[in-house]
Amino acid sequence: MTGDAQIRIGGASGYWGDAALATPQLLASGNLDYIVYDYLAEVTMSIMARARAADDSKGYATDFVTAAMGPNLAAIAEQGVKVLANAGGVNPRACAEALRALIAEQDLNLRVAVVLGDDIAERAAEFTSAKEMFSGEAFPDPSRIASINAYLGAFPIAAALDAGADIVITGRCVDSAVTLGAAIHAFGWQRRDYDKLAQGSLAGHILECGTQATGGNFTDWESIVDSLGSAGYPIATLSPDGSFTVSKPDNTGGLVSVGTVGEQMLYEIGDPGAYVLPDVICDFSRVELSQLGPDLVAVSGARGHGAPGDYKVSATWTDGFRAGQIWTMIGRDAPKKARHLAESIFARTEEMLARAGLEPLQETSVEILGVESHFGAAVRYFRSREVDVKLAVKHPSPRGVGIFLKEMVGLALTAPPGLASFAGARPKPTPVVRLFSLLIPKDQVEIVLELDGEVLPVHLEEGGSPGDLPAPMAPPPVPELSRDSVAVPLELLAFGRSGDKGDKANIGIMARHPDYLPWIAAALTPEKLASYFAHFLKPGQSRPVDRFYLPGTQALNFLLHDVLGGGGVASLRADPQGKAYAQLLLTERIDLPRSLALQHQLPISE
Repeated sequence: MTGDAQIRIGGASGYWGDAALATPQLLASGNLDYIVYDYLAEVTMSIMARARAADDSKGYATDFVTAAMGPNLAAIAEQGVKVLANAGGVNPRACAEALRALIAEQDLNLRVAVVLGDDIAERAAEFTSAKEMFSGEAFPDPSRIASINAYLGAFPIAAALDAGADIVITGRCVDSAVTLGAAIHAFGWQRRDYDKLAQGSLAGHILECGTQATGGNFTDWESIVDSLGSAGYPIATLSPDGSFTVSKPDNTGGLVSVGTVGEQMLYEIGDPGAYVLPDVICDFSRVELSQLGPDLVAVSGARGHGAPGDYKVSATWTDGFRAGQIWTMIGRDAPKKARHLAESIFARTEEMLARAGLEPLQETSVEILGVESHFGAAVRYFRSREVDVKLAVKHPSPRGVGIFLKEMVGLALTAPPGLASFAGARPKPTPVVRLFSLLIPKDQVEIVLELDGEVLPVHLEEGGSPGDLPAPMAPPPVPELSRDSVAVPLELLAFGRSGDKGDKANIGIMARHPDYLPWIAAALTPEKLASYFAHFLKPGQSRPVDRFYLPGTQALNFLLHDVLGGGGVASLRADPQGKAYAQLLLTERIDLPRSLALQHQLPISE
């Protein structure tokens, strides 16, 4: 299909477990051509792999079939909306068969296609000599592997639509591929239409986290707090040249603004000038956002620099077991009592492990929540009569973790006074799942397309080599700060959003006005960020923080390496994905000329 008309794509899911409201809300908005769903993360793949190992009919996002599709199939068929989802997880065929059964029950005429080839777990022995692409670690014992998946691109999805599919289910593809696949099919984009592919990928990046583009996690949440519970899911309206607008259904809550869209653009990216996807290496550094009207933002300016010759592959593997619990301590010297409790529990656990002939704990974590422990050296208020104390451990065996859980409960009766806990089921040992990433040539991955059981060929013409990528740009020079300066909270000067990629975290900071950017850049150097987050960063790194400049949106993106304690469920931290890092940074004060603060009517505290 090739056309000149715009297409409208609704983003209905940002992760496995997203609200069931999205699909009927988007269908009720009318005039949609596609609805896309993103369900997968690295940890999700390992969970699905365990589910498939226990039952070969499982291993996919079951709620996609039962909640998103089941009650809405008739409306999907009536409106002619195409559905694209990576809900297949590690068992796309089973997902498709369950969906076809529902379609047959409702006597509907909808064709379901499946994209296969990403799951290469059976080839684990081929990768034993590989090194982890970020850490350089050796490949784990193949017996510990839970899943291995290549991140596929959008062209197989477009091929399924070209073949007549109404619903396309994939396994692991990059999150934005479901949106880009729709655009490739609708507009006939080719492998070397790099700028268009980059724009389509950016549209997918905006949609892939659902309501995070329409007010969720927004810095200025107070302005829309009364309507967030009914926030609208995002809609991207794409043109054949790749430009697009972002909106939401009428009469829904939330907000679509330069701020909400800009925060989502910065979310979970590294170098914005070289955002590597299987179909194109994207450059978002000069993207421009324009507020066209209420809840309507135009997005343009993404560029593409060729395509990589490799697929990124992620393996998940089990590395021991973990467990933890949060207790509440109340009364005088609550933080001191909480620390004493933690020390007692760990000491008793180590004693009992030794008596049982088991090795010591691999890792322990204590976080006193309520005394600004996440702020590290930037703490301002540290006295409290009520705190939560989070305790967590790792051990090679579930038995070792079980000893910790038993001693923790047992010592509750000998704790300092004021200990409380929400009554409920006790925690249990769970596997620690770690991520191993590598690259493999694209020609070593065989992609298969099945449409209602018929196997169709997939011909993927390779794009050109990326060549030399543009060097990161330096922020504008900073004028000399006069003696007559004032300190203003960063949150008054910028929006912020943070997220994770494995054991890395990114913090995107977008200036509210171009005048602020030079002063923000002067204050937030990589060295400043490394010092500010030193309590989280792995010690000894030669370059723990990278900084990138996006002149199109007057933004800075910071990439923090080895900062999440392993990340995901490999981490014992209360914030294992860096979701709060932007909020920590936004409390910092930035020095500005007094005249600039007065010009923009910023509050000045003497």
